[in-house]
Amino acid sequence: MRTALKIAALVSGLSLLAVSTAQAVEIQYWQYVYDTRVTAMTELIKNFEAANPDITVTQTTFPYDDYQTKVIAAHLAGNGPDVLQFYYGWLDKFQKGGVLQALDPAVFPNAEIEKDFFPIVSAISRDGKYYGLPTAVRSLALFYNKNLMQEAGIAEPPKTLDELVADAKKMTKTDGGGNITSEGITLDFAGQDHQWWREVLVRQFGGVPYDDAGNVAYNSDAGVKALTWYTDLATKEKVGAVGFMDEGQAAFKAGLAGFTVDGTFRLGSFKPITDFQWGVTELPASADGVKGNFASYFANGISADATGDKKAAAEKFLQYVTSPEAMQIWLKTVGELPARREAALTDANLNDPIYAPFLKALDYAHTTTFVDEAGQRQGAIDMVNRVVLNGEAPKDSLAEAAKAEQAIIDAAKK
Repeated sequence: MRTALKIAALVSGLSLLAVSTAQAVEIQYWQYVYDTRVTAMTELIKNFEAANPDITVTQTTFPYDDYQTKVIAAHLAGNGPDVLQFYYGWLDKFQKGGVLQALDPAVFPNAEIEKDFFPIVSAISRDGKYYGLPTAVRSLALFYNKNLMQEAGIAEPPKTLDELVADAKKMTKTDGGGNITSEGITLDFAGQDHQWWREVLVRQFGGVPYDDAGNVAYNSDAGVKALTWYTDLATKEKVGAVGFMDEGQAAFKAGLAGFTVDGTFRLGSFKPITDFQWGVTELPASADGVKGNFASYFANGISADATGDKKAAAEKFLQYVTSPEAMQIWLKTVGELPARREAALTDANLNDPIYAPFLKALDYAHTTTFVDEAGQRQGAIDMVNRVVLNGEAPKDSLAEAAKAEQAIIDAAKK
């Protein structure tokens, strides 16, 4: 009883919905496979069921690459989940596909959402309607290997892009044939580097990635400079290699990279590292002091197929998994920051050497409004590969990428 009262008390901001206890209700929850996220959700489900014995929540997971297809196919077949996790950049695809229903403003008032959550929550609002709520938000930071820095005589992490390159050079190791055996910095556009380039580097070199209408705007002098700077890390500075390991984070975990750009969600998987000490700092600023960051999140939404008692149970479950208590559990297990301001901006978090750089970044971070996140990401990956692997000029590859992405954006408007 004490646990149930505690959970009920901690669900602030959104009024709890009463679910009939006349009969038991089972709801389905879906998310993609990511170990720490599954662990966190398992704990949340256990807490929720203890406080709501009339509701059973069954969690199902799928590989990331298959997840969107599984969700859409299940919806068309009429056997999809009642509550599902989705990346904010998938909203238009899921909304147009009829996968999600808008949140009931009587249960989730817009004014309370906008007061309690960080502003980037607006990215899952369309025409004044919210289609989900996040448990956590993510920003980027520069992870650094303290042991490799000390070995290279580097006293503190870089504060500018120029310092980043200089320090990466000092930490890069090669064999007798000149092949990199330990990277100064990971190069992983399939990871978070495409976000770093799009929303941070393009702006730091004086441009914007998209105009106010959402059209591609990075095919500019600033875009060329940003792409050249990034690809030079491989072709000119030789401080990293595309495909050095399967993923940038794998190289960092193995102790074979001095720096890597990654998000808060990586904290949970980096915590077990014992072979070396690591730290986190804000992304380096430009030479003239311009800072930048990219913020994002996965939200939980209610399926369009959930009706009656299942919808009521789904709404109650969504209220709990976006409560302050749930956010603290998520922070502890996954490492992602609470999506509610009050839960995130605590003295403990702001003074934490790991969490603080990510929290500070939320003040100046940008969020990309994707129309086809997977397609837009792949176009960015291809853009870099043409330069690094095929020797194409950055200006030409950039123009090709801009044309392809604009076609994706135009198609989504039809």
